[in-house]
Amino acid sequence: MQRGTDILPPLSDKQLDSIRQATRRINVWHGSVRSGKTIASLLAFLVAVRRAPASGLILICGRSLQTIERNIIEPLQAPALFGDVAAEVRHTRGATTAVILGRTVHLIGASDARAEGRLRGLTAALAYVDEITLLPEAFWVQLLARLSAPGARLLGTTNPDSPRHWAKVGYLDRAGELDLAAWHFKLADNPSLSPAYVAALAAEYTGLWRRRMIDGAWVVAEGAIYDMYDEQQHVVDELPAMRRHWLGIDYGTTNPFSAVLLGLGDDDRLYAVAEWRYDSRAARRQMTDAQYSAAVRGWLDELGIVPEWTFVDPSAASYSAQLWADGHPGVARADNSVLDGIRTVSNALDAGLLYVHRSCEGLLTELPDYSWSEQAAARGEDQPNKINDHSVDALRYALHSTAHEWRHLIAPMP
Repeated sequence: MQRGTDILPPLSDKQLDSIRQATRRINVWHGSVRSGKTIASLLAFLVAVRRAPASGLILICGRSLQTIERNIIEPLQAPALFGDVAAEVRHTRGATTAVILGRTVHLIGASDARAEGRLRGLTAALAYVDEITLLPEAFWVQLLARLSAPGARLLGTTNPDSPRHWAKVGYLDRAGELDLAAWHFKLADNPSLSPAYVAALAAEYTGLWRRRMIDGAWVVAEGAIYDMYDEQQHVVDELPAMRRHWLGIDYGTTNPFSAVLLGLGDDDRLYAVAEWRYDSRAARRQMTDAQYSAAVRGWLDELGIVPEWTFVDPSAASYSAQLWADGHPGVARADNSVLDGIRTVSNALDAGLLYVHRSCEGLLTELPDYSWSEQAAARGEDQPNKINDHSVDALRYALHSTAHEWRHLIAPMP
């Protein structure tokens, strides 16, 4: 494999050591994003493929076939990363096999526990696992059982998760008991990153995700979710002129219904401009989809605003259909990736990009009290408490569904 400034990025001593020492049954690279763990693990994987015995299958496993193609196959095919070896990685997009260094490699997605059945009956000599913590534990256990060829090895990477995650408790913490080697990487371990890029990357994470993705720490989700929120800093009484508007709607019948209007001001900042909220329990009267549609459209008419897009709670299909029938423009299913959405809101608040107008009473009530579930954390999971979350969900729908429109406004930390 060629080396040189124009072929492979420079490798740190930690990366080189991990490649040489990845000879145990289980070999795990973990730590922060862009810390160099993936390039080191892929180089070790290529060495292992070249040396793998003819008996036993070679596997690459990940959350889905698409993530395997994006995170593993495409980098392996990049000459800038792997030189001449890149030409020896052949794959047709969508196919469940690839040919790497002349060996057939099987690509297996594992999005849920049922994927474990795809491993039954096979004998593997080598497996590479992308993002271990995102896979079902049952799949992982079955995969280890299938690595039964003489000298079989598993190589895998992951970003940190909860300290109670099965991968941490059951494997990394028991490295001394198991045939397992692990290497922890931080951003400083990647010599190919420029200071400007590191600063920009650090600006994209805050709170829990900053500790995991930047510091590489296995930390638990606890306490307030938006712990960076400060009423003195984030609540405004006056609004600048707005050049764009989007609407997020969290639908409720017995639970409160909340619509939060998000605006992009002429000052390049985001504002929760206004809120319409209805609590059927407090009013002792439920509303139909048609009544909600009329009420929201009437509220927008009073404001004199037509949002570019209205992002609706994905579970509220009948209400979305009602909005379409009533001629409401730009109705779309909100992106309901909860943790990613929470991170988006956190980043915008922490960067001083997002503000809330004082009229948004429901949102102002919920923001400081929105918290992580202690019960879920005890299971090694990150989940918000499902209580008093209707306006924060509506804000998340609008903000996360439009992140591609405004993310460039987050300035790198000095």
